[in-house]
Amino acid sequence: MLLKKQTVWLLTMLSLVVVLSVYYITSPEQQKADLAGVEEKKAEDKETAATESKDGKTVISGVASDEKFEALRIKLDEQRAKKKEELQVRAASTDLPAEDRSKAYDEMDKLDEISVKEDLLETLITSMGYDDALVRADGEKVVITVKAKEHSAADANEIIQMVRTELGSFQPVAVQFEPVK
Repeated sequence: MLLKKQTVWLLTMLSLVVVLSVYYITSPEQQKADLAGVEEKKAEDKETAATESKDGKTVISGVASDEKFEALRIKLDEQRAKKKEELQVRAASTDLPAEDRSKAYDEMDKLDEISVKEDLLETLITSMGYDDALVRADGEKVVITVKAKEHSAADANEIIQMVRTELGSFQPVAVQFEPVK
């Protein structure tokens, strides 16, 4: 009886592989062309500050701000993932009382909620006409770095009001403007 179940399972998986292979082969080539266009656009978007020296060689003078923003986002994501992993270990521990495990679950939910709100704020700020924005909300303050050609105190105030609407008015908010190169 066990051999028959294994045989049926194996034949089901093989038929699934065959169907997916046929679908992949017969799918239109347009999808591959679109992916290539996306990759080219990403390559164009990543600018590095480069100058040519006297002998014609290219010298990289610094990291582009897009890459700096991405590096900061990755670092923040890594910190949150590490914190979330620690909380998951605490929540899964049977040695702790139920209250402590419940607090760990609540903290994990709070981390997820803050991450979603940060992404929303970044989208809202870039929709205001700025080139890029990075929102970092750690428990005690909110730091916003905005890449913009021009800025003013009124622009910073508008961003602060938007953040307070989304995250609440209990946290201090700092807005930094980074010039576009």
